[in-house]
Amino acid sequence: MKPQTGNSFLNEDFLLQTDTARQLYHDYAKGLPIIDYHCHLSPQQMAENRNFENMTSIWLAGDHYKWRALRTLGIDEKYITGDATDEEKFLKWAEAVPYTMRNPLYHWAQMELKNPFGVTELLTGENALEVYEHCSSLLQQPEYTPQGLLEHFNVEMVGTTDDPTDNLYFHQQLANSSFKIKVLPSFRPDKALKLSGGDSFRTYLQQLAEVSQVEITRIDSLLEALQQRIDYFHSNGCRISDHGLSNLPWVGVYSGNLEKAFAAVLAGNDTEADAYQEEFAGFILLELCRMYNEKGWVQQFHLGAIRNNNARMLKVNGPDTGYDSIGDYTQIAAMSAFFNQLEGEKKLAKTVIYNLNPADNAAFATMIGNFQQSGIKGKMQFGSAWWFLDQLDGMKAQMDALSNMGLISCFIGMLTDSRSFLSYSRHEYFRRLVCNMFGNDVEQGLLPADIPWIGKMVQDICYYNAKSYFPLN
Repeated sequence: MKPQTGNSFLNEDFLLQTDTARQLYHDYAKGLPIIDYHCHLSPQQMAENRNFENMTSIWLAGDHYKWRALRTLGIDEKYITGDATDEEKFLKWAEAVPYTMRNPLYHWAQMELKNPFGVTELLTGENALEVYEHCSSLLQQPEYTPQGLLEHFNVEMVGTTDDPTDNLYFHQQLANSSFKIKVLPSFRPDKALKLSGGDSFRTYLQQLAEVSQVEITRIDSLLEALQQRIDYFHSNGCRISDHGLSNLPWVGVYSGNLEKAFAAVLAGNDTEADAYQEEFAGFILLELCRMYNEKGWVQQFHLGAIRNNNARMLKVNGPDTGYDSIGDYTQIAAMSAFFNQLEGEKKLAKTVIYNLNPADNAAFATMIGNFQQSGIKGKMQFGSAWWFLDQLDGMKAQMDALSNMGLISCFIGMLTDSRSFLSYSRHEYFRRLVCNMFGNDVEQGLLPADIPWIGKMVQDICYYNAKSYFPLN
């Protein structure tokens, strides 16, 4: 491939604006392993370790970030989620890439082509076929399998996202193989909270009952089934839970009618399901958090998304296909009450909260300071900017809020939150940004030029804090 010409875009000092930033990145951050404690990679793909058929299958399939950009450009859905060939879909994406400038997709696309494929020429419609054939050919080599790519990116641990009904078969295969990278499940019980989910909720409870071998007839039997699955996940290496919620539910005094409402829903009567949804979710989630604390797990809360906004396209493509947005939910009062309830019982586990609305950054950053604990460094974490905020401005704003109102020295850093094995360049992106932020502060006289100490802080943020925070042994 022809190298790009012109300015310093995407060279070895990309995003590093000062000599200090360059020193911090190249001498301290660059070579560190990756602990990807939250992602959506497929355990089956990792266990089977088959080569990807072509560049579209590894790069475009399931990537709703790219899909949203293509729809914005008016590209026919045929080339996004439709029946166009993989080559046709790639060519359409390549034509779109130059139009994504100033969106993080532009940086990510070029970084993911450069590493691991060695493509330094900027992707356009003109060179699309050449790039497609080059990368697709490399994907047939042994080092470009899922496991090979994880090794290439120096990944030490992968935390997948798994429903309580999952049998964890592929995690067990990986644990019993010669593959050295830890691939650990994370417990994601969101479906168990959706009392107002109608037939989908009832079907899910049937599946949960079957896999747990607990007949679910009352709320206490539902909790028994969830406890059984937590025990099972724990025996398979799980040490992390995760929840994707619009907001934490209010907790408080529970009415005596909650059991009746649950029984009615089980019987197919959803009349009062909406009225009791918040109360039910709060009750079940509190019980789950008590179970996590008992196990010594870390609990994560991804908060603030408003999902499935386009009802017509939801029917066509299903969920998680690019029709979600930043919500403007009220977060803080309910969060305070939720954590306070658990803290009062001394059952508040290590907790990571992720914010999707940047207007709430300062509030999230201050909330974690209320529930830190003696003897545990950074027990409560304001998690890395995620989803729509997973870009330079969003990550910087999150870290600035954390720096100003907490201690960024305790921050557990970046995660991919991705379904793609090529997304590990996001860790490089994050590390370059962290080094540039500290480097700029040094150059402006806002921090002392104590490079060994600041270099240690950078290394902690990029790797060591996460390594010590999560119970991975």
